[in-house]
Order: sequence, then C-alpha cells, then structure tokens
Amino acid sequence: MQESGDEPASTPESDTGFSELDLALVDALQSAPRATWTQLGRALDIDATTASRRWDRLRSQGLAWVTAYERPHTATVAFVEVRCTPQRFDAVSRALAQLPWVISVEEVAGDFDLLLAVTAADLHSLGRAVHGTIGGLRGVRSTHTRLGLTVFSEGGDWRTHAIPSGSRALLPESRGATRFTYSTHTQTRRTPHDHALRAALGNDGRMSYKDLGAVIGVSEYTARRRLLRMLRDQEITLRCDLAHPLAGYRTSVLYRAAVPHQYLEHTGAALARTDQVRLSISVSGPYNLFVMAWLHDLNGISPFEALLAERFPHLQVHDRTIALHTPKRMGWLLAPDGRALRYVPLALPDRTQH
Repeated sequence: MQESGDEPASTPESDTGFSELDLALVDALQSAPRATWTQLGRALDIDATTASRRWDRLRSQGLAWVTAYERPHTATVAFVEVRCTPQRFDAVSRALAQLPWVISVEEVAGDFDLLLAVTAADLHSLGRAVHGTIGGLRGVRSTHTRLGLTVFSEGGDWRTHAIPSGSRALLPESRGATRFTYSTHTQTRRTPHDHALRAALGNDGRMSYKDLGAVIGVSEYTARRRLLRMLRDQEITLRCDLAHPLAGYRTSVLYRAAVPHQYLEHTGAALARTDQVRLSISVSGPYNLFVMAWLHDLNGISPFEALLAERFPHLQVHDRTIALHTPKRMGWLLAPDGRALRYVPLALPDRTQH
C-alpha cells in the first residue's frame, strides 16, 4: 500500500493524458461509480488519499467524469442521421449540442454528417421534435430517424480493462451489460426533488449525500434514501466516462448491420461481451442493429471486422461510419480532444413549440 504522501509517479504515454494508474482508477469507477476512496484504494493497492487526489486531477482537467442518466427502459430514444450543407455544418452541430433533449452528437465521415441520440416524452413528441426543430434548422438538408428498441450494451457497460478481475471483485456495485427495452413514454421523476437529484448527479455522479441534500433542499439522510431507491429501482444509472482520444482510443466506428430476427437477441448480447464494443442496440428499419466500437487507431478496423466475420456469421454489415469528433456525449459538451467542458441538464422538448 502506498503512503498518502508517496503517490506513484504519473507516467502517461507520450500521446495520452492518462497514466496506467489513471486508467486503472477509471476502470474501477466504471465498475463502482460511487465506491468510497477506501474501497477504490484497496482495489488499486494505493492509499485512499492518493485515489482521491488522482480523481480530483482527472475531473478538474476534464479527462474523466461520473455522470447519471435515465435507464433505457424509462426513456423514449431515437438515433437521428442528419445531413447538412457544408457551409452550415459547424453551426448546426453547435446548435444541436445545446439542445437539452439531444443526448449525444457525433460528427462523422460517412453518407450522413451527424449522428444524434435524442429523447422525448413519447413517440409523437419525438417525431415533432426531429422534424420540426432539427429539420427546421438552417443548414439541415435531411434527417433519418431510427427508434431505439433493445439495448444489449451501452457506454456505461464498457470497460478500459485496466485492472484484473481480482481487483474488480473488491469493489461494490459491479455490474455487466444488461438487456433493456426502450419505452414508448419517457418516465418523469416522481417529485421535483427526484428531478433535481438526477440533474445534480448528471453534473457530478460522485457528489456526496450531504452536498446532494444541500443542492436539492433535503437532509443528507433523505438524499441518500432517494438515490439508493432510484438505483435499486433502476430508474437511473451512473457511469464513469473519459476523454477517449487522450486515453488511446482514437478511432470510434459505428456499424449499421442486419441480423435475421431469430438470431438478433443472441448476436446483440454476444457483441455486448466483446471488449471493443461500446454500444450494441437493436433499432427500427431494415438494418436492425447499431454497433459502436472504440479502437486504438484506424489500423484496428480490419482486425476488428475480421473478428466480427469469424464470431458472428449471421451479422451482415451494411456500412461503417467513423466518428471525427464527439461534441456531446450523454449531456456533456466535449472539446475536440474529448475533454469534458460543461454539462447540459436533460430536459424534454416542449410540445408547444412544434
């Protein structure tokens, strides 16, 4: 065990902002986002003070963060492909990232320009928001919407695999990929306090119960009870995210694929267990499976696709789309190098504006 004043030297790789210990800490927090510093220190074989100081540096520099969001079965979600005029591309991307119901924005190289994840109160509101607000933006040439149906894995399930399984076993709340079906109606928080708690955790998923209580205007005990209830009932999930380009994951690839219905569940779930896969979701339309992979570089694409062909004979890849930049992920605005800049609290589109 390292002494608290004897922190291991930070030795990040030349092209990253993370040391091996930083990545191990992120991995531990991916498994247990609200683990105590003592628990994290025990798993990483470092002092609790060292773990806390490391995390403070990562978070203050925007390299890693813990956030909260709705579980898929409590939300209506769609993935929208947007084509823009070249002259208005930057303006459209910025405008979309500021919309509180646009969860994520990917700028991509492919047969469309932007890929959005969006949410709304229900299917009707979602359609109005996409066609009215997004389609009405100056510079948007067209939109194509695919409803999210079943989640086999999403970003909160992905791991850096920087710690061994024995260390992970020392942590609480460990979980793997879980299958969920999206809802046709987004469930609102039961009380204003629940809504405020979700927003506060979106900005800082490791906020103490005392600070949570102060932010939402309840006691520390009440804040703890409400959060534990929301986690128990799977109303929200917590995840540790990171500036992936600086962590060595410089290539993000989205595959639109088709799988025969009788093999869809098995294939989607098996893909979810593949180390490189960040997202495995069935969607509406003829290409019924979205798969996103994080790879170390472009030269990782060919080996990954060879793996897909070998392990998943029923998977027919329609096309690959490579992300150029992620301006927004799960409510967080990101810099070109992937660092977190600012959190945009989720709010559903106003039905009266469409």
